[in-house]
Amino acid sequence: MLLFAINAIYRGAGDANIAIRTLILANGINIILDPRLIMGYLFFPKLGLTGAAIATCIGRRIGVLYQIYHLVSGASVINIRWGHLKIKWPKIHKILNISAGGAGQHLIASASFIFLVWILTALGSETVAGYTVAWKVLYFTILPSWGIAMAGAALVGQNLGVKKPDHAEESAWMAARSNMYILFILSVIFIPLARQVINIFSNDPDVIKQGPLALQNILSGYVFYAYEMIIGQAFNGAGDTYTPTLLNFHSILDHTDSFGLWISKLYQPNGYWSIYFCCCQLLNLGDYGDCYFQKREMERGLGMIK
Repeated sequence: MLLFAINAIYRGAGDANIAIRTLILANGINIILDPRLIMGYLFFPKLGLTGAAIATCIGRRIGVLYQIYHLVSGASVINIRWGHLKIKWPKIHKILNISAGGAGQHLIASASFIFLVWILTALGSETVAGYTVAWKVLYFTILPSWGIAMAGAALVGQNLGVKKPDHAEESAWMAARSNMYILFILSVIFIPLARQVINIFSNDPDVIKQGPLALQNILSGYVFYAYEMIIGQAFNGAGDTYTPTLLNFHSILDHTDSFGLWISKLYQPNGYWSIYFCCCQLLNLGDYGDCYFQKREMERGLGMIK
């Protein structure tokens, strides 16, 4: 937990370089030790799964030690001294209050994923397999967007901290536009090449049949999702984690899963993704409405700070 918590502190302070160097160090050590401790290469004992756990612990502990060194050495923008180590209950209460909304956002996303997999299970194992492979590809393609979202949230928080709400708003919308351009380009590239991309990860005929359909339909909503994820993270950066939570609940659980359940009862697996494409477009319009609502709320909230 310390590895991710301290990395979040550095990103929030605008020093993402230490965060990425920490992850490279921790994961690099893990990658080096994993085959040796699992398979017993060189002079290392063959430990199997226990070796994988030991390699992960060693890598992450070294990563945390690297973070602590920068925190106490004065080599970063954040310096911790013994005098700072005091229990401040108002600060703890505020952190817990803000983190509750962030936890709710992840809980809603996880619950939606589980519910959607349950819906797809009723449509057959080939649909689940295609959906799973498609999402593996999507997780990889969306990594740049998460980097932009975290940068946008950090900029919003920093500008609000120095009483510059106009700059905070400009940072949020600049990040949203940049994210939209990136996801639009990715959609243009991957939609026509969906079958070839799925072929890289699986030769199963059922996966090749359903995977491209899932990939193309989900990519069709990328442009709308670009704005939604950035503005939601901008709210998080401003300290308002409850507005994105409510919007995620409304958009994901109320719309996506209820439509998916209705469609799964009416259509066979072969036509599921084609019909789902039409509903994706309806949901995308709903997402655009959510983004407009978020813009209104953010402008109102930032206006109160001016």
